[in-house]
Amino acid sequence: MRVALDATPLTLSSGGLPRYVTELSIALAREFPEDIYSLLSDQPFPMPERAPVNLVRGRQPHSAAERRWWLWGVRQAIRQTGAQIFHGTNFEVPYLGSMPAILTIHDLSPWREKAWQPDTPNTEADRVRRRTPWLVRLKRARMILTVSEAVRAEVIEHFRVPPERVRAVPLAASNLFRPVAPTSPAPKPFFLFVATIEPRKNVGALVEGWRESRAETNADLVLAGRNRADFTGIPAGDGVHLLGEVPDRQLPRLYSDALALVYPTHYEGFGLPVLEAMKCGCPVITSCDPAVREVAGGAAIHTSSPREIADAMRAIATNPRLRNVLRGCGLERAADFSWSRTARETHTVYEEVLEAHSGV
Repeated sequence: MRVALDATPLTLSSGGLPRYVTELSIALAREFPEDIYSLLSDQPFPMPERAPVNLVRGRQPHSAAERRWWLWGVRQAIRQTGAQIFHGTNFEVPYLGSMPAILTIHDLSPWREKAWQPDTPNTEADRVRRRTPWLVRLKRARMILTVSEAVRAEVIEHFRVPPERVRAVPLAASNLFRPVAPTSPAPKPFFLFVATIEPRKNVGALVEGWRESRAETNADLVLAGRNRADFTGIPAGDGVHLLGEVPDRQLPRLYSDALALVYPTHYEGFGLPVLEAMKCGCPVITSCDPAVREVAGGAAIHTSSPREIADAMRAIATNPRLRNVLRGCGLERAADFSWSRTARETHTVYEEVLEAHSGV
């Protein structure tokens, strides 16, 4: 099988989207060495590290016409690879042509709260809002992938598509994430937040809950992640540490040293930091969002207000037995997920779509 995948998320420096394309493409190439997987984009992007030989970079646009990527350029690039199917990894597939395609819709945040998105035209969220409904309506994607059952249900209802056209294939935490031996000497106790700092992540509630509980926990607050341009920054100092973007290889140490990951997100398609923390043996305090509940599988503390966040922080900081229980439950839950499984289930969808296309 020859598969072309949209590599545009790899132009981002951090976050769940580049992690998805990196880990999925590597796992597909390793699980199915007889296949060829081509990464395509109209923008320069770094190839995944440790890329197997059957994971290759496709051509970039060479003319003005090809720079109209989703209309013309991507079709030329696909032809050059000889791909039989295209995987739109981030809300988009080619607008025209008979090439069978599948489309990943990670969440419905572009159609949810306006306050979660930059209030400017022609942003990525704005383009997704305008284009993706037409791609779904015109059936340019034979199958839609979501990363959780919660989002699958939302996609079926929002776009009014038949359930058989939507498949949930969960993500996983990279093999980089594992428990790390305690730092010596031990750092000052801290709670950790890992994600892009943006309105949807509910960071204000996190800071409020931390401040309310700080007298009892004596713990600092560490935030790791890029600050999105439209988000009003949180000042550093007085126990708040803003690390900015942190390389993936440094995150296991942060997760392992933290009292807990605190992730009070308003809305997620999956909630990858929750799983990463669990895989490192880090207790998790998170929200009641349906997708996050699905991923946590009962192995986290769920909160819905700054006061509940504060109560959970106090409990974890003062109760070693609770921390150990959450650590064990999280490790057990994280073991249910793997990128090999994600790749196999995604490949099954490729096979089904190609089989249906050959019968047309």
